[in-house]
Amino acid sequence: MSASDKLGRSTLSVHAGERPNEIDALDAPLILSNSFALGTALEAEQAFLGESSAYVYGRWRNPTVEQLEAKLASLEGAEAACATASGMAAVSGALLAELRAGDHVVAPVACYGETARLLRERLPTLSIETTFVNASEGAQAYRRALRPQTRVLYVETPANPVLAVTDVAAVVALAREVGLPVIADNTFATPYCQRPISMGVDVVVHSMTKALGGHGDAIGGVACGSAERITRMREVVVKSFGGVLAPFNAFLIARGMSTLALRQAQACATAARIAAFLESHAGVDRVFYPGLPGHPGHEIAARQMSAFGSLVAFELRGGIEAARQVLDRVRLITHAVSLGDVRSLITHPATTTAASMPPEQRRLAGIGDGLVRLSVGIEDCDDLLADLDSALVP
Repeated sequence: MSASDKLGRSTLSVHAGERPNEIDALDAPLILSNSFALGTALEAEQAFLGESSAYVYGRWRNPTVEQLEAKLASLEGAEAACATASGMAAVSGALLAELRAGDHVVAPVACYGETARLLRERLPTLSIETTFVNASEGAQAYRRALRPQTRVLYVETPANPVLAVTDVAAVVALAREVGLPVIADNTFATPYCQRPISMGVDVVVHSMTKALGGHGDAIGGVACGSAERITRMREVVVKSFGGVLAPFNAFLIARGMSTLALRQAQACATAARIAAFLESHAGVDRVFYPGLPGHPGHEIAARQMSAFGSLVAFELRGGIEAARQVLDRVRLITHAVSLGDVRSLITHPATTTAASMPPEQRRLAGIGDGLVRLSVGIEDCDDLLADLDSALVP
């Protein structure tokens, strides 16, 4: 166990990845240079052969980006991390580093719409197939979908947008039994609520655009895992495909991460109160929040999460018309996609983030026409409750 493993989440959010710099600046310097001086001819040769740690070119390595990567690796308890241009670059890179033509993936039917589209439409053009399963059924659902060609078990928990919970330890146990890696999207939970690597997951991916950055002003992604796997992914998604995180975005995300624990503590507490309020509202048919005792994955979430997250989804009795009315009536809560912002955001998944999913897949994922997703920010809880109360139809 390294020294950083003994530190708390708030401490790691602030200090992980820090390293000395020549001017003793407390904050990591923002290095924008595309290229770096190569020194002697021999030093240049050694750098391009990977025989030295010298910086060569911004697409390969950048000091500002590396400090962010060190912070994420420490927070997730991983050996290494690779920052990417977006969350989808991290997802696609983590998958493509493990897969070849003819391979097969098992993934949850309830997952981010663009991830589902990647698996459903993009990877088949590379002769890579996916079987979608109800991950809430646990490892048995994954086991039933296994083929001789299966090379990856993919997990997203809690899942976008219905907060479905997957038993990570059970899926990992199956993966070890059959010799497969597990890739987990931890965006909704963040390292504040859940650390999948501690449960045996091989690669954890995040959209850093969301709660890690936390301020809605920078797009980025990251994958965390063993040094070997992350090096392989970096070669694919960053060096070959060019999914490079801009240094300025890395600077903004690292700054936002300093307050991750504070933001998540408040947002999670507020989300729990809002979920309880919605559960008792006459206009709401069902509330999706792992912290509610009636949630089908509550016991699993309580076992593998240290907090239940800042996302709440709810199905309105009036269907799509009721959903549209809520979106049009809220005043404090912002009608926008994305999540994990300091401001609360509300959206209608069926017509936005999950619009690319075929209707049947949306149905299987539990995404109804009356489903609304709320990303809780750091505003005062009473103000958010008042805004929802005035927007909801009894």
